[in-house]
Amino acid sequence: MNFADNILGFLFNLKIPFKLPKDVEVLDAHQREDVRQVCTLFYKKYYNDNNKRHLLIGINPGRFGGGVTGVPFTDPIRLEKICGIKNDFQKKQELSSVFIYDMIEAFGGAKKFYKQFYFSAVSPLGFIKYGKNLNYYDDKVLLKQIEPFVIDCMQKQIAFGLHTDICFCIGEGENLKYLQKLNSTYNWFAKIKSLSHPRFIMQYRIKRKEEFIQRYLTELQF
Repeated sequence: MNFADNILGFLFNLKIPFKLPKDVEVLDAHQREDVRQVCTLFYKKYYNDNNKRHLLIGINPGRFGGGVTGVPFTDPIRLEKICGIKNDFQKKQELSSVFIYDMIEAFGGAKKFYKQFYFSAVSPLGFIKYGKNLNYYDDKVLLKQIEPFVIDCMQKQIAFGLHTDICFCIGEGENLKYLQKLNSTYNWFAKIKSLSHPRFIMQYRIKRKEEFIQRYLTELQF
């Protein structure tokens, strides 16, 4: 089993092991066959080896990026145009994906980037409430219930090939606090570095986008 096989086995068998709070639905693109096919092509293309990688960890998948393609921070447009994976998904862009792939291009391209890094999320499954994206920490009941699932997912992913000297938390607020809290108990990583969330950058700091890309590149050289 190489890195790609481990990722695919992990993603295709994700299940929420608790009853969701009222009005909360799970967002799991990997239950769809077309998503599984695209994910298999993507991970076999970029992770078909036994190299260890550093983790960049977001919050949870959203409706227009990983919630569509099954690949974190990757919307259908960038999946096809930059990663070379043709797909029949509606070609709608996600702001976070736009920033991430501009950063990846500045890093040296997808092949170089994915050889060293792996995207995931504190909750690899997403959530929807009243038709809108829901962050796991925005619902108190969900936040309390999700911890065993988060812990299990993290330990499984570390086991299939992640460096533990440092990880990069995407998001400098609640996601970082929650990850730090769990890490202080389970000691998964020697150090956690925070990076500004791409959606925040694209919505509120768009004029400074290039500056934030350079910050990412600097931090990722650690």
